[in-house]
Amino acid sequence: MSAPVKRTAQPSEIVRDPSVMSGEPVVRGTRIPAMTIVAYLRAGHSNREIFEDYPTLPLDGIEAVIAWAEAEIGPEWKTGAQATATRTG
Repeated sequence: MSAPVKRTAQPSEIVRDPSVMSGEPVVRGTRIPAMTIVAYLRAGHSNREIFEDYPTLPLDGIEAVIAWAEAEIGPEWKTGAQATATRTG
């Protein structure tokens, strides 16, 4: 018997909702802050390690966080060169 496969009905995206995590950007449908995944990636963790620590993260959640980070933080998001993310509504 094989392990269950996580599937998403919609592509993952990063959203803000004042009623979820005080409006911090999270992966839609979860309470996982986008910046937490950014921190894991900056620290060099593999996708597998991230999914092990966050089993509710959708399969495309890491890609959604990367796209969000590139748009909000900038091309140097992975190095942390830019200290502040641009906040958009």
